[in-house]
Amino acid sequence: MFAVHLISFFFSKLQEDPTKKVDRFLHAMRLYDDQLIDISARFQAEMKKGLSAESSAAAAVKMLPTHVRSTPDGSEKGQFLALDLGGSKFKVLQVKVREGMGVRKGGVEMEEKIYPMSKELLNGRLFDHVSESLKDFLHVKNISLDKKHPLAFTFSFPCEQTRLDKGLLLSWSKNCRARGLQGKDVVQALREAIDRTGGMDIEVLAMVNDTVATMMTCGFDDQYCDVGLIIGTGTNACYMEELRHVDLVEGDEGRMCVNTEWGGFGDDGALNDYITEFDQDVDATSINPGKQIFEKMVSGMYLGELVRLVVLKMAKLGQLFDGLVPDALRTKGKITTAHVAAMEEYKNGLKNTRDILVELGLNPSQDDCIAVQHVSTIVSFRSSNLVAAGLAAILTRIKHNRHLRALRITVGVDGTVYKTHPQYPKRLHKVVRRLLPECQVRFVLSDSGSSKGAALVTAVAQRLASRKRQVDETLAPFKLSQEQLQLVKATMRAGLEAGLKNKGPSAVKMLPSYVYHTPDGTERGKYLALDLGGTNFRAMLVKFKKGLQNNTRLYHKIYTVPLEIMQGTGEELFDHLAQYVSDFLDYMGMKKAHLPAGFTFSFPCEQTAIDTGILVSWTKGFKATDCEGHDVVNLLREAIKRRNEYDLDIVAVVNDTVGTMMSCAYEDPQCEVGLIAGTGSNACYMEELKNIEKIRQKKQKTEGDEETPEMCINTEWGGLGDDGSLDDIITPFDAEVDHNSVNPGKQRFEKLTSGMYLGEIVREVLLDLTRGGLLFRGRVTETLKTPGIFQTKYLSQIESDRLALLQVRSILQNLGLDSTCDDSIIVKEVCGAVSRRAAELCGAGMAAVVDKIRENRGLDHLNITVGVDGALYKLHPHFSGVLQETTRVLAPQCNVTFLPSEEGSGKGAALITAVARLMQQLKKDHNWTLE
Repeated sequence: MFAVHLISFFFSKLQEDPTKKVDRFLHAMRLYDDQLIDISARFQAEMKKGLSAESSAAAAVKMLPTHVRSTPDGSEKGQFLALDLGGSKFKVLQVKVREGMGVRKGGVEMEEKIYPMSKELLNGRLFDHVSESLKDFLHVKNISLDKKHPLAFTFSFPCEQTRLDKGLLLSWSKNCRARGLQGKDVVQALREAIDRTGGMDIEVLAMVNDTVATMMTCGFDDQYCDVGLIIGTGTNACYMEELRHVDLVEGDEGRMCVNTEWGGFGDDGALNDYITEFDQDVDATSINPGKQIFEKMVSGMYLGELVRLVVLKMAKLGQLFDGLVPDALRTKGKITTAHVAAMEEYKNGLKNTRDILVELGLNPSQDDCIAVQHVSTIVSFRSSNLVAAGLAAILTRIKHNRHLRALRITVGVDGTVYKTHPQYPKRLHKVVRRLLPECQVRFVLSDSGSSKGAALVTAVAQRLASRKRQVDETLAPFKLSQEQLQLVKATMRAGLEAGLKNKGPSAVKMLPSYVYHTPDGTERGKYLALDLGGTNFRAMLVKFKKGLQNNTRLYHKIYTVPLEIMQGTGEELFDHLAQYVSDFLDYMGMKKAHLPAGFTFSFPCEQTAIDTGILVSWTKGFKATDCEGHDVVNLLREAIKRRNEYDLDIVAVVNDTVGTMMSCAYEDPQCEVGLIAGTGSNACYMEELKNIEKIRQKKQKTEGDEETPEMCINTEWGGLGDDGSLDDIITPFDAEVDHNSVNPGKQRFEKLTSGMYLGEIVREVLLDLTRGGLLFRGRVTETLKTPGIFQTKYLSQIESDRLALLQVRSILQNLGLDSTCDDSIIVKEVCGAVSRRAAELCGAGMAAVVDKIRENRGLDHLNITVGVDGALYKLHPHFSGVLQETTRVLAPQCNVTFLPSEEGSGKGAALITAVARLMQQLKKDHNWTLE
């Protein structure tokens, strides 16, 4: 029996535990991790809604663009004035920023003066008072009035910004109600007030929210700081968002700080599941019912009131103070956030709680004090939990934006709750790290955040504007006007005409290919195509069935030519090629077949017949001896004879540009032009024989034959400009690339347009910008000084619309270039300028070719197709579009279709072989010859 009473006694004591009693009463305020994860997911959805142009107007979380595009990088410097207006008082400051990241390498010096703000001013002539105080500050600090002073303006009220120096006030808060400003541009209002005051030369450059200023202040000392957080009288957060996601701002390059205005989270009902009756009471008695729901659950303006309402209800229910409810406890605002912080002090919390309750007219017991202290703990703990959930949403979005598995980031924090509440920071940090274990999050307390941050925003804006001007000046020569492109077209046209004549050397070689016809659909049979274009040799069997378009079968094998063979003797090289052909015929089971073959040989050759090609010079790393000046077809024939294993009839040797045209002509009969835009740059087209003065035509027409014979001309247009005709558009960077090439002064047009050189031009520009301190913090690395390190494939990757700037930074870092986000934007801009110019120049050249064909034929309008091959055209995200648009604009009387080649040079060689066989028959039928 005694045992039963003992158990009952302990049970009753347990029931009387004041903290347990409070836990039961406030169970709805206790948030667990699964609930916080849910809240975080809801906030992520609200962020997405606020960023979208379609839904932003109705979004509770406004996600306001700030037009702050960069955090400090340490190169900022200068002297600025700053205004900090956020409540019952404001500050005027002089801020001196010394170059060098952070406290150790540089720093910020500030002088300030605080000016009071009366209630009458808050409701009246606000900016006149601010302007007069600014003038007083200049006088007190003996700051010269004879020079222009840049000014930064911290304005801690919700504004919609369309520029860094323009902000429309959405609504007042913090009991401020200055008349006539809501919906107006507050920066312009300040400027007008400064003009009315007179006697000052002030340039207002930037307006920022206090949250943004906090992030910028901490970012000056910590380069990883991309988030700002305020937990004080109010609460808010900002972060650096990828600009491509900010629909309300034009452009998609780089980042922009977004002011979330997260205090409005829940205004649309998103937090209804978590709102308690006490939250409802706080909202109902506020000056803005139904608004700023999240802020009313989190911020210092409301925490004390939430504690008061909970304690009041518990007292009314007889669970505290024996049911005694003094008038003071019924009075709004009698418990403040400062009280909440005092109640949770480590050593004196319980004593402070008793003192606060006594001030309210109570005589609390020990259990009452413990219970009230626990109420304060739960209310403030819920606040830190909710902030952690919102912060987790922001950090998760940043991590996903940057495609990272783990994130290292710093959060800059300001606000009285965070600074003065003894346990708030620890709780917040712990919950954030628990919600995001994969993120390494550092919290940095802001030092003079708003004022210093506003000055830094202005310093960053000045730095970016200055850098942009200098980068624009550097890239200006790459931006060709329509007049310049028309001149290039005319120069190319003159080069084409000169090359056709037999009056000495020409920069544009205009080499006859002895290909007289494009395919007409009657081609049939089996042909062998051999293709040597670089380090690979390809053997291909092509079968044309019934001459139908697209009715082709191809079988091929690729062989790698060893470097020692490329640079050995000519006999060894061609013996290797003959061996590869033997292996391929074995592979196809056709060793005994007598096949006609076409030989694609992508090196400069002078042809005197379809099956003759005299090698002018090796390129692409080949140095085989005893080949230059010799007929490459004979060299291959002799190698085949030495093997004595198979019989091959080499009917034609062709350039890869001609092969591309022929391959596409098989698909489209209107294809009479070929274009290579890859490692090299070249074009060919069907020219009328009567215009080719290099050869003499003797023709005896048969009865009824009215057709004028044509021949494909390999323009070798890469030599345009070798005579100085392009000097007006050659930049110093082009001149440097040409000077360091293996053939200085040669192939000038190709060096402006082809993949072999574009990456090197970009490297030269980046090197110049870095030496000028505009890139990579002015650090010229050995990597950047290494010729050829910046390959043209990087241009295609960097300019991809799908590639985030973080991935651009990754490409640069793999090259040993430690870049910032701003650096990545400039690198992308340089790549775009160089590649766009290349595409425009190719378009100007193509316009000259197609207009010549149109005029040859006496047509007012020409429909024609260009067959295209080359990695630059096929892989670069914008090259093809720019080339096509330039051709359209410069040759408006031509409707040009560009057709990418499939298996171009190899299939083309087979077709040329087939057409050459056909031409032999035509010569007999029409009785004409060429000498």
